[in-house]
Amino acid sequence: MRYIYVHGLGQSSDSWEQVIAMTDTSADSESVNLSALSQGNAASYADIYGAFCAHCDKIPDRLSLCGLSLGGVLALNYALEHPQRVSSMALIAVQFKMNKMKTLLRLQNAAFRLMPNSAFSGTGFGKSDFITLCKSMSRLDFSDNLQSIKCPVLIVCGSRDRFNLKASVSLNQRLSNSSLKGHKRLRARGQQGRSASLGRRAKPVL
Repeated sequence: MRYIYVHGLGQSSDSWEQVIAMTDTSADSESVNLSALSQGNAASYADIYGAFCAHCDKIPDRLSLCGLSLGGVLALNYALEHPQRVSSMALIAVQFKMNKMKTLLRLQNAAFRLMPNSAFSGTGFGKSDFITLCKSMSRLDFSDNLQSIKCPVLIVCGSRDRFNLKASVSLNQRLSNSSLKGHKRLRARGQQGRSASLGRRAKPVL
């Protein structure tokens, strides 16, 4: 079994270091770096997902996937297309029907355009990459195929996360082998601290 941790937009692979260190499977775990996988290609969702698939396909073992936000979307997408390869998943603050969030994505992109380039340093992606990625995700909709996922899935979402909580509840209802865990302490605490706190919730299913 190989344990794959996938960070969210604005994070890096370092965000999962504390989580992996706390597990009993650290020797068989890795935190993928999405910007490195993309190798400088266009930062559209299709390009990033294609690079993620290529990385996973090189691993001979079955996979246990843990993803936060964008990372969770990638994990869910991969499990839908390769159900035989995925043994379990932990999906944290994940949307599965992005076309319902077009207004939010437009507002997010408008905010990105106003931010200085320096605000994106350390993420591996530039300002234009953030804008391209969010725009390219606006038509994603996995709702018609969720029944094909049979592996155990743990869904985690902050109890005050009004943007993702409704989607998490709906996703839990649509999956046949899932459980939903709320988290009362998910606030802005730094990217690594947030991932570590979320990861502790995800450990039982991984």
